[in-house]
Amino acid sequence: MGTRCSVFIATSLDGFIARTDGSIDWLDRANATVQPGEDCGYAQFLHTIDALVMGRGTFEKVLTFPEWPYGAMPVYVLSHSIEQLPAGLPETVQLSRESPAEVVRRASASGHQHLYVDGGKVIQSFLAAGLITELTLTVIPVLLGSGLRLFGDLEADITLNVIASKVYPFGFVQNHYAVVTSRPHALDRQPN
Repeated sequence: MGTRCSVFIATSLDGFIARTDGSIDWLDRANATVQPGEDCGYAQFLHTIDALVMGRGTFEKVLTFPEWPYGAMPVYVLSHSIEQLPAGLPETVQLSRESPAEVVRRASASGHQHLYVDGGKVIQSFLAAGLITELTLTVIPVLLGSGLRLFGDLEADITLNVIASKVYPFGFVQNHYAVVTSRPHALDRQPN
């Protein structure tokens, strides 16, 4: 089996991952209602992955955190606009301008078997390339009305099978899906 690519992300009920300006204040407020020690399976998920792929927007948001949250885990930052990474990051953080398929090939050649794909546009590009194998979506009970959508336009339907669904006592609903693909996987197609 090749390298798997999984998504673990929260959305508003109307499908937004951030406000138009990138703010996740609504998610911070929702997380404040969660009892201490509850992470909705995030730590368990992190133990299953061996590298992370994120886009520029997510990377810039993570840089505002008090400390780098991923330790020495390999992180591929996909961006065409960032010229170089800021100082002080672990050496395991790499900047890439590669396509999703190229990143997965490189990660696989480095021995990574399970990638965590994060960030709206990166998730959309990996879905469009047929590379996402699982999605874990935690729906927060709030309507934002506008913002940055998790999912964008697709050339074809993507069918999902529900693996598990859980309702938390504080109102979050988490759905875990396997992606069913009927078109050729991006890594199976030969580059031009």
